[in-house]
Amino acid sequence: MDHLHGALRRAAFRNDVPGAQLAVWCSGEAAEFEVGEERHGSGRAVRRDSKVPIGSITKTFTATLLMVLVSDGDVGLDEPVVEYLPELRRALGPTADVLTARHLLSHTGGLHAEVVAPPAGGSAALATSVTDLVQAPGAGFSYSNAGYALIGRLIEVVTGMTWAEAVRAILVKPLGIDLAFVAGSEEASSSTASGHTVNRALSLVRPVEQDLTSVEAPAGGLAASAADLVELAKMHLAPTHGGIDPGLVDPDHLAEMRRPVPGAVPFGLADGWGLGLALFHGDGAGWLGHDGTADGTSCHLRLDPESGTAVALTANSATGSALWNDLLPELRAAGIDIAEDAPAVESGPQKPIPKDCTGTYVNGDIAYSVVVQDDELHLVVDDEPAARLAVRDGFVFSVTDLSSGTAGRPGRFLRDPRSGRIDRIQIGGRVAGRQRDVA
Repeated sequence: MDHLHGALRRAAFRNDVPGAQLAVWCSGEAAEFEVGEERHGSGRAVRRDSKVPIGSITKTFTATLLMVLVSDGDVGLDEPVVEYLPELRRALGPTADVLTARHLLSHTGGLHAEVVAPPAGGSAALATSVTDLVQAPGAGFSYSNAGYALIGRLIEVVTGMTWAEAVRAILVKPLGIDLAFVAGSEEASSSTASGHTVNRALSLVRPVEQDLTSVEAPAGGLAASAADLVELAKMHLAPTHGGIDPGLVDPDHLAEMRRPVPGAVPFGLADGWGLGLALFHGDGAGWLGHDGTADGTSCHLRLDPESGTAVALTANSATGSALWNDLLPELRAAGIDIAEDAPAVESGPQKPIPKDCTGTYVNGDIAYSVVVQDDELHLVVDDEPAARLAVRDGFVFSVTDLSSGTAGRPGRFLRDPRSGRIDRIQIGGRVAGRQRDVA
């Protein structure tokens, strides 16, 4: 696998990534590579233990931590969360009685995509900010940071610790790894890499700081090295295939995390979803993992329980996803055939614009407007023109970014099963409902 070091260096240079780490665990052996700088122009080299803000891969840590509590009998996956967070009943009414930890871990809880931080009271007041849902719990998949914020609060109530304290004491210390925290009062370590934005037209690479509140931390507040991510992945590999069993989670509960949740259809993100893990089938057996983007970073984790293989990439630039795509054929040449990240829209003739698709769709504070402009379908997000849409069979659409011309993750229009009218849109895994006309 030595050729991967050169491949990583070339891909980082080609995609204007200041620094990156690649870690591979295969056949019981580790291969680790680092290139570049922690912060552009600093001369501070990326090391094996450099921590990169991993964004939503934090959710896999939070989910695994909760499963430790499930294995210990402290939390029931299918018990109403309101049993632990009674304030949810005041916020959601009778719906609170059916919302479970399984729903929240699999993004089938119906919560808004983003966390609405309470004005006072911190995480203890979080549940009071959950005022409505995009769909009923269990009705389908809609990616939700708010759901993981609630899981973090649940962990705090059950353990009597802050979420950060519980992560350290219950999960990462037994795993023998040391993470950094990039939200709230937790100070990032001196080895935490900066995120970067890239203006390729002007050849500008600019460091950016992380902007995350402590309430959002369970959804995206960790920084880790690629080697740290592989250590977590080893828990989720079969011990007979190179996995490591630290004795934290019962094997049956680990298997539960890898099992696809019925109705969790993360269209455009993956082929299925378990508990804190996405499922990527590709053309063969399933890979699992998670992607994460923080402010100016892009990170990826993949694992195959059957072959005992895990791969992690951290990149301290928003262009890191392109680096990852460049590395996939290099990994394939090394015998590691990772499934593609997300289903592609079927090629074929573009369909006419559905007559009832235009309008505004909302998910919490996010507004997606679908408009016709110059005989093309366009997407406007929070009043900012974002993408051009091309409709294919089944009301699926491809997405082309207006500023860069690059293809984004596909989406789809969803119809009300009773009326047949388009009443929702799913994009980036998030479901948004059509905004009702105000009289």
